[in-house]
Amino acid sequence: MVSDACTAARALVASAHRITVLTGAGVSTDSGIPDYRGPGGVWARDADAGRGATLSTYLADAEARRRTWRSRLDHPVWTAKPNAAHRALVELERSGRLRTVVTQNIDGLHQKAGSDPHRVVELHGTLHATVCLGCGATGPMRAALQRVADGEEEPDCPRCGGILKSATVSFGQELDGEVLRRARLAALDCDLLLVAGTSLSVQPAAGLVALAAKAGAQVVICNNEPTPYDSLAAVVVHEPVGEVLPDLSAVPPSGGGAFSSWGDPSTWS
Repeated sequence: MVSDACTAARALVASAHRITVLTGAGVSTDSGIPDYRGPGGVWARDADAGRGATLSTYLADAEARRRTWRSRLDHPVWTAKPNAAHRALVELERSGRLRTVVTQNIDGLHQKAGSDPHRVVELHGTLHATVCLGCGATGPMRAALQRVADGEEEPDCPRCGGILKSATVSFGQELDGEVLRRARLAALDCDLLLVAGTSLSVQPAAGLVALAAKAGAQVVICNNEPTPYDSLAAVVVHEPVGEVLPDLSAVPPSGGGAFSSWGDPSTWS
């Protein structure tokens, strides 16, 4: 049976012309990628597992860095495949109404599912690349992991010998300013913000909800648990995103079809 909340969400999606989606870990759990921050997440079960996720610890503690590199060898992201939620957003994009996917995930599954990479804003970076904390050089994560598999405990920067880390945003590390700017523009230039699979407990990502609502957008939140921003939402759906998003993406538009006000977000400057 379709819930009243789902019916209301369908109506809002049908009438929307410019949709921005904000996704979190709950979108990727059906792909076998665990939630790290939640009550039953990896870091809650193993306190040491998250030590390398704090920038100051990663810089100061060589063992934390070595442990982080070892854990990446069999990280589930390497074998994960997009699930129904990812594919649903691709279909919504093809309808011409989804403008931008702002994601807190670092797994690249939106792009792997077929989302236009120019329309995906990775707020917290990507696990598929590395960055040197000394000279800023970037490179493919696969190359660094091959060095670990070949026996290096901690691969350093090939250019300057500096400390290498994943191109993800660690605790205590600021988000990339340009990435955050694009995310905020996407929140301002939408008539519907669809929030999926995130507890909205991490800033500044969570603040995009208030930004969109203040700008006049309708907000739909789909998450298994309540969030601090539920009061700003027109509709809150407490059902699995892997079931809700395919249902919403199948809703045909009403009231004249797609409309674009600012063009391709990859060209915003």
